[in-house]
Amino acid sequence: MMMTMVRTAAGGGGGGARVANTAVIVAANRLFSTAGRGGVAAAAAARGIGNEVGVGGPNKLGYWIRASMIDGGRSESTMALSSEKEKNNEEKKKIGSSSESVGNKENSNDKGIIASYWGINPSKITKEDGTEWKWNCFRPWETYKADLNIDLKKHHAPVTFLDKMAYWTVKSLRFPTDLFFQRRYGCRAMMLETVAAVPGMVGGMLLHCKSLRRFEHSGGWIKALLEEAENERMHLMTFMEVAKPKWYERALVIAVQGVFFNAYFLGYLVSPKFAHRMVGYLEEEAIHSYTEFLKELDKGNIENVPAPAIAIDYWQLPPDSTLRDVVMVVRADEAHHRDVNHFASDVHYQGRELRETDAPIGYH
Repeated sequence: MMMTMVRTAAGGGGGGARVANTAVIVAANRLFSTAGRGGVAAAAAARGIGNEVGVGGPNKLGYWIRASMIDGGRSESTMALSSEKEKNNEEKKKIGSSSESVGNKENSNDKGIIASYWGINPSKITKEDGTEWKWNCFRPWETYKADLNIDLKKHHAPVTFLDKMAYWTVKSLRFPTDLFFQRRYGCRAMMLETVAAVPGMVGGMLLHCKSLRRFEHSGGWIKALLEEAENERMHLMTFMEVAKPKWYERALVIAVQGVFFNAYFLGYLVSPKFAHRMVGYLEEEAIHSYTEFLKELDKGNIENVPAPAIAIDYWQLPPDSTLRDVVMVVRADEAHHRDVNHFASDVHYQGRELRETDAPIGYH
């Protein structure tokens, strides 16, 4: 159709030819890419007619060249779009084939091990008896036997103002706890461990940041406090197997943990000696709570169920251990945390920093 219009304009006289010629060139500039026009112009130049391309000459050959240029621009644009589509289709096929191969690897693995592009594959760990280790939250070399001979009656008598404030702060928190849980020591232990794991993490985090700011070692206290936090978390993982939290208890954890984390964070920034002393008194209260727990077990008010499998592996307990054995080792852990935090507070009271004293790493 375009060719017919050009021929008609050419036969109609010089003025009409110039008008038709101008219209065709404007349409070509607007509708087709510069790359297509450039390619046609180069081809025309190679044939010795480059002067006619893009010039509004009235000769017949110029019109035919312009018509060819337009058709060439259209065909080149179409070819470019087709090649891009083919390229995209090829990339999609490659991605699909790689996803299929990963999926086949995952499906072929009976144990559900995820295939990793980064080469991070889970290692197979076995116990001393050759059986497979089934816990991924801790490893065999992180287990231990609790020291049940530790003195449970140690107490730091509050003397200074900060000591008394820490002591009575803990005592004031005991009243609403007793009121809420009554004699349900299983739920009490589970809920309190969600809070008890916070101080070690906060203290370790702040010491970590301090070590980075001052370009100095921490004396091992970062690791010691993080060990305490992890140990308290393992208490929670154990009691979750014994007592299942209700929805309102989960809501309480969110509220209490949010308040306690921020309050302890600010308290540690203002006075580490106060913060560690308060945790020491908290651990003393924990020892008292677990002692009451044992009394209820001995009276038969709480069923002495078999110990959870995670507790048997973590504390290296005998296979026939019971809930009472678990409470015994947890109480011993709390006594060790009591000693560590009172000791840390004493270091600060002596005007020294924790890094100047060797940390009790692995103190269980």
